Amino acid sequence: MESSAARNFPGQALPAAYLTSGSSSFTDFLQATAPELLPGNRDVPQGIVEAPHGTTIVALTFRGGVLLAGDRRATMGNLIAQRDMDKLYVTDAYSAVGVAGTAGIALEMVRLYAIELEHYEKLEGVPLSLDGKSNKLATMLRGNLQGAMAGLAVVPLFVGFDTAADDPERAGRIISYDITGGRYGESGGFHAVGSGSPFAKAALKKRHDPDADVDSAVRNAVEALYDAADDDTATGGPDVSRRIYPTVVTITAAEGAVRLAEQQAAEIAEQVVQGRSENPGG
Repeated sequence: MESSAARNFPGQALPAAYLTSGSSSFTDFLQATAPELLPGNRDVPQGIVEAPHGTTIVALTFRGGVLLAGDRRATMGNLIAQRDMDKLYVTDAYSAVGVAGTAGIALEMVRLYAIELEHYEKLEGVPLSLDGKSNKLATMLRGNLQGAMAGLAVVPLFVGFDTAADDPERAGRIISYDITGGRYGESGGFHAVGSGSPFAKAALKKRHDPDADVDSAVRNAVEALYDAADDDTATGGPDVSRRIYPTVVTITAAEGAVRLAEQQAAEIAEQVVQGRSENPGG
């Protein structure tokens, strides 16, 4: 039976571009061979576009690492589009990205970003540095500028563990971005993006402890998301009846980027809910 490669490229298994050495960037390869597959090269519809949007993501450092946590709600206008969306993505062994903004484009961009990091490591034999990873994401965001101006913005929050840091206890890094690809290192040890971010950051300003262990840091992140959900209708709080809880990714030197087990996240979230019911004022 004739293969699809033989039908599409008679006389050769793959086109020449696939066998030619070049940039170690997978995005550059796509730009040369199939530019229509890049998110920034899609036709942008005219007028207002209604699409599901992800909301609140928080990040904070702790002694020996850094974590991301996100609520699960996606909204479309004044409606709840999805109650259990996962907005956190482990992008390589020591990095992760949380996304707020247009959900479909964000998902496509982060998947391409993870492939970009893996492609580079396979060709070069070493992973990108932490600065290289965060700069690569900024470049991809700039490629979506036309969509962002049309209301299809993606706002990621990058966290990583710097394996080259002098002090492994303080090697967790948080990088935020704007929709134009501007890149900002967050030196305060915590940050949040999305519609509930003002309330989450206000909570973290009081609760964040750079010397906390990972368990305390996870609890502080869930508390911040609870506060955001309390004041922002687009942020979903722990939903005990449906068993929908925040998602959390921790990154440490020993374990790398690890998604917190659903049962463990549920236990922490239920403790937070119980504590708030006993003390509604916080």
